[in-house]
Amino acid sequence: MNTDIWIYIETENGKALNVGYELINAARPIAAEKNSKIVALVVGKNILKAAQDAIGYGADSALILDADEYASYSTDAYTEAITYLINKYNPETMMFGATTNGRDMAPRIACRVSTGLTADCTDIGIDEASGCVRWTRPTFGGNLMADIICPERRPQMGTVRPGVFRKAEFDSSRKGNIVDETANIHIDPEHIRTKLLEHVDVVAEAVNLEDADVIVAGGRGIGSVDNIHLLEELAEVSGGTVACSRPVAEAGWMNHNRQVGQSGKTVSPSVYFAIGISGAVQHTAGMQGSGTIIAINSDPEAPIFDIADYGIVGDLNAIVPALTKKLKERKM
Repeated sequence: MNTDIWIYIETENGKALNVGYELINAARPIAAEKNSKIVALVVGKNILKAAQDAIGYGADSALILDADEYASYSTDAYTEAITYLINKYNPETMMFGATTNGRDMAPRIACRVSTGLTADCTDIGIDEASGCVRWTRPTFGGNLMADIICPERRPQMGTVRPGVFRKAEFDSSRKGNIVDETANIHIDPEHIRTKLLEHVDVVAEAVNLEDADVIVAGGRGIGSVDNIHLLEELAEVSGGTVACSRPVAEAGWMNHNRQVGQSGKTVSPSVYFAIGISGAVQHTAGMQGSGTIIAINSDPEAPIFDIADYGIVGDLNAIVPALTKKLKERKM
């Protein structure tokens, strides 16, 4: 029986998005327990380096589709090609990043190969009773976390949010076979119903929360937009990036691209400052994988303290400036 775990490596202009490499690392404990091989599936144009890097990040081998028809993402072409490969090789498990393209493509592929799909996962593991992959995702508006398995159909499929896991350290000494399947698949142009006419760059505030090593996040408890400067000053001295919870974004105090949580971004920095954040599941689903969580809140019963490594109860208007001052002094 084929027990291979396939990881889809999404690319843009030949360059891989981090989420694919993150999933390789996340799949390694599962592969070790099930004695499975990790196969990177890379689709695009000029993507050989992305496949080679996937092996350096922990994949055992790679399959590639490298042709002009894959240069720009197309739902029809990508779905048809990947469905062909799944039917040919019959992997036991397949993981996609829960990106815009991953969320578009994965359910279509699952339907074509007659299997289930667990979407927008924030954790993966093994269900001890069944031996199936355990997919964990928020449910009921983010108020609960659900564990889902697919016991009867294969492959087991899921999309996992970017930033939940970290990439492994790159190992340039790792070797693996790369199989080019391009010549074996012909996509009829008539099957591609959409065509990219123009690529327009939208100028927006550049925020990369997923790769931030330190995040200073503020919630409704910061009081008003006037207190955001406290977060910015702490972020500056700590080398961090400012983020927020959903109420702050909905109030218009910060841009939505800084929102962390189920309806925002999922992050796993080394240090996460949760300032004035109560700790509702909707938010913690997006940051509970952080290395060290430091919570500052005036409510000693706030749920955020249940997952925090360090908690400070008190007025953030006094605590945050004092903390910022101490960090400045240590840098001198």
